[in-house]
Amino acid sequence: MQLYNTLSAEERAQLIDEAGKERLTLSFYAYAKIEDPKKFRDELFIAWNALDALGRIYVAHEGINAQMSVPADQFEAFRDTLEVYDFMKGIRLNVAVDQDNHSFLKLTIKVRNKIVADGLNDDTFDVTNKGIHLKAKEFNSMLEDPNTIVVDFRNHYESEVGHFEGAITPDVENFRESLPIINEQLQDFKEDKNLLMYCTGGIRCEKASAYFKHQGFKNVFQLEGGIIEYTRQIKEEGIESKFIGKNFVFDHRLGERITDDIIAQCHQCGRPCDNHTNCANDACHLLFIQCDECKEAMENTCSTECLETIHLPWDEQVKLRKGLQVGNKVFRKGKSEALKFKNSGDLSTQTLAKATKAETKDIRQKIKVKKILIGKAEHYYSKSKIAQFLIETKELSVGDKVLISGSTTGDQEVIISQIFVNGNFSDTAKEGDQITFELPFRVRLSDKLYKILEA
Repeated sequence: MQLYNTLSAEERAQLIDEAGKERLTLSFYAYAKIEDPKKFRDELFIAWNALDALGRIYVAHEGINAQMSVPADQFEAFRDTLEVYDFMKGIRLNVAVDQDNHSFLKLTIKVRNKIVADGLNDDTFDVTNKGIHLKAKEFNSMLEDPNTIVVDFRNHYESEVGHFEGAITPDVENFRESLPIINEQLQDFKEDKNLLMYCTGGIRCEKASAYFKHQGFKNVFQLEGGIIEYTRQIKEEGIESKFIGKNFVFDHRLGERITDDIIAQCHQCGRPCDNHTNCANDACHLLFIQCDECKEAMENTCSTECLETIHLPWDEQVKLRKGLQVGNKVFRKGKSEALKFKNSGDLSTQTLAKATKAETKDIRQKIKVKKILIGKAEHYYSKSKIAQFLIETKELSVGDKVLISGSTTGDQEVIISQIFVNGNFSDTAKEGDQITFELPFRVRLSDKLYKILEA
């Protein structure tokens, strides 16, 4: 019984080209109680492998989340494999706006603790008690309501290239960071505002809407089928698109064009651009935005350091990577001091909706100082007013001036008078150290720690 891929991605791509048949890129999800995710995973692999269906799928006790490439002539047979399960009867399949036969080249089905990592205890709320679903026309109408707050529940690198007009776009790297940030920002609007949310295909908002209803928000709405379904509906029905720019997708295409607007800029030169790429240095692979001119000049790398590295002999490159957790850097999408024009997630011009009380309009004031990123917040002990950070680069010493910055925290400058490093008092902390020190204000998981340099 085959429960693994027998072909490499290159071999699969060649077979797809030789077959010359159209394939459909699609996605779907379903929240349901699955007693035995591993057994469910094995059944799906056997059924889908027989149809030459490929993709990246996560299954858990809470349901299934799938992004796939399916032969067009096997589409109905593929749907039949879903209909076998009661919770997937009549399930909506979001077909991609742009098709690419090479969107996925392997069939990967992984068993996870959750299909959407949320950092929450699922026993605390009912994920099926979700918000009201809105179709494209209804969503557009609610966007026009001055009583509406619209929130983008995607990550910073997604919203940077495209989002709905007037949306709050948190500077977060994952879904679980956005829930507490948005919850705290909108505490004053639980009773009288419409909380309108969206994501790529709907799966994150399905959980977020249930979470915010559990938190006491009275009027919770979500875009049915996410941006993908919204795009299909506006094209079919001739509706004006309130989404501007490009929709980021998680296959090798990295984006689908929704409107001609280019709202982002090359992270290296600042020219209008919304094309994501991965750094060509195998020790980096940072995801960032790069225009064609910079791609040619920098040879598809994110920095001069990576450019120099790719020209070293291969054995030297391997030696440089030895012992390094280079995989961690892959997930710092667009977060690098080498990228001078990276500015997604800057909430200084965003207002809490059309919502709004004057004191909460300006979420973060930008402070123009010369600084370097040295770490990130990990925890805040509210009773003792102690903040905990992880030092990721450079050094920090007693007497240094630092800037703590975050979408809710704002920009706060403090001088380090005393620090504990890995549990012990010390004058200096270096890369990899966990530090704690007193702070009179709360920090959040998404907050960054910068060292302010002398002008």
